[in-house]
Amino acid sequence: MIASKRSPLVLFVHLSVLLLVILWTIPTAGLLISSLRDKDQLAVSGWWTALSTSSQNLTVRAPGPEAQQQRDGKFVISGNALDNPGAKVSAFGFRTQEPAAFEPGQTATLNDGERLTVQEDGTYEIVSDVAMEGSRGQRIFVQAAVPSRFTFDNYREVLNAEGIGASFINSLTVSIPSTIIPILVAAFAAYALAWMPFPGRTVLIAIVVGLLVVPLQMSLIPLLKLYNGVGAFLGVPAKTYVGIWLAHMGFGLPLAIYLLRNYMAGLPREIMESARVDGASDFDIFVKIILPLSFPALASFAIFQFLWTWNDLLVAMVFLGTGNNELVLTGRLVNLLGSRGGNWEILTASAFITIIIPLLVFFSLQRYLVRGLLAGSVKGG
Repeated sequence: MIASKRSPLVLFVHLSVLLLVILWTIPTAGLLISSLRDKDQLAVSGWWTALSTSSQNLTVRAPGPEAQQQRDGKFVISGNALDNPGAKVSAFGFRTQEPAAFEPGQTATLNDGERLTVQEDGTYEIVSDVAMEGSRGQRIFVQAAVPSRFTFDNYREVLNAEGIGASFINSLTVSIPSTIIPILVAAFAAYALAWMPFPGRTVLIAIVVGLLVVPLQMSLIPLLKLYNGVGAFLGVPAKTYVGIWLAHMGFGLPLAIYLLRNYMAGLPREIMESARVDGASDFDIFVKIILPLSFPALASFAIFQFLWTWNDLLVAMVFLGTGNNELVLTGRLVNLLGSRGGNWEILTASAFITIIIPLLVFFSLQRYLVRGLLAGSVKGG
C-alpha cells in the first residue's frame, strides 16, 4: 500500500495559516497579560517578562526628626522602603550619584554622622548618637528585586470610573437596534432583488455593489446635513438615538443587501416554485422559507455590523453627541485615558473591557460566519 504524500502547496497553506494565527495571537496575549500586571511593573518591563523577577529602582524619604525614638541611649528613625510583598533589596545608597553603593545589611555613614542600615526585607534604621535635627527626612535609594504580581486592580479602576456603566448601556442602545434594523430592511430588499423580477433590477444591484466602495468619511458630512435639514423641517431634535440608528442603517445596508441577495439567489428554485403551486404568496415564502434558510447569511452580517457599531466612535460623536448622558463606551474610555495621561494599565484593561461583548457575539455566531461569507459561491441543486 503506497502512503499518500501531501502536496507542498497544502503544507505551505497550513504553515501560512499557522503563522497568521501566531501573529494575531501574540499581541492579544501580550495585551491580556499587561492588563493583569501590577502597574509599577508594567511601567518598567515588557509583558514577556511577566513571569520573571524584575528589578526596580525606588526612592524613599524617611520620616523627619519628629519621628525619632530613643533606644539604649541612641536616637533611631525606622521604617520600611518596600511596599510590595515578596520584594527583596539588592542594593541601597543615600547619594544620587551612588544609588547602589551598599549591600543589604551594611551600614552607611551619612553626611551628618548618622548611620543608615537597610536590610534585605526593606526595613531600615537611621541611628544617631545625638538628637537629630532638621525639617526633612533622609532620602534612601533602593534597588529591589520584585517578583511577578498579577492583579485585577486595573479592571477595578476602569469599571469604577464615573459614568462607565451609563456609557456601557448607551453602547448597547446604539449597537443592538443598529444591527437589527439593517438586517430587517436588507432582507426584504435582498429577496426582491433575488426572486422578484421587475424593471431596473440589474441597475439596482449594480448601485448596491457600487455603494460598497464609498468611504464612510466621504458620505458622513452630506448625510449629517441631510439629517439636520429633515430634522429641522419636522421639528425633531438633532442628536437622538433615532438619528444614529438611521446613520448606521445607511452605512450598513449595501453590505447587508449584497450578502443576503447572493445567499438567497443560491437557494433552490424548486422550493419557491412548490410553495407558489401550494398558493403561498411572496410574503409567505419570504417569512416561512427564505428567512429560516438564510440564517447563516443573517448571522454573518450581524457579526460584522455589531462589531462595527460597538467599536464606532466617529459616527456616535457626530450623530449622538459627547455629553455625559450620550457618550458611548469607546468615547468614555478615550476621555478616561486622556485624564490619566495615557497610563498603560488603563489602556490595556480598557481594551479588553471593550471587546468582551463583541467576543460573546462572535463566538456565539461564528459557526455561521464562513457559510454566510461563501453565500452564492455554490448553487443549490
